[in-house]
Amino acid sequence: MEEIKQKNWFQKNWIWAVPVGGCGCGCLLIILFFIFGVGATLFGISKMFDDAIPVKYATELAFKNSNVIENIGDSIEKEGIPSGIISLADGDGEIDFSISIKGTKGAATIIVKGIKVNGEWVYEDLYVLIKESQEQINLLEEVVESF
Repeated sequence: MEEIKQKNWFQKNWIWAVPVGGCGCGCLLIILFFIFGVGATLFGISKMFDDAIPVKYATELAFKNSNVIENIGDSIEKEGIPSGIISLADGDGEIDFSISIKGTKGAATIIVKGIKVNGEWVYEDLYVLIKESQEQINLLEEVVESF
């Protein structure tokens, strides 16, 4: 008589067990490292953008501007991650980005363009674009008037 030897669990399931982690460091671990790595990178970039002086300056001006408050309401907050560029090298640089904001009555976008010369930011464009009416509120006018 012939003996029939049954396959063990690993012999039956090796096709999916090895890639998922059968050898202790399979694809599942690699996928998790990738997901957490990308998440950490995006968080770091977002935090770097939020901590940039031009971002803080632009949002502060927009949040305090009476025309902006009149158009999109109070309780204004940033929405999402700023998009654009901030380029710095040896104390000089340039910026060109937008920040989505929303209030109780609507939404808008802060547009910021400028250059950094000898450590000082000079803003070429700094305005809020109201989404509903497409009205542009120049934030630089109030800064000039306050001097």
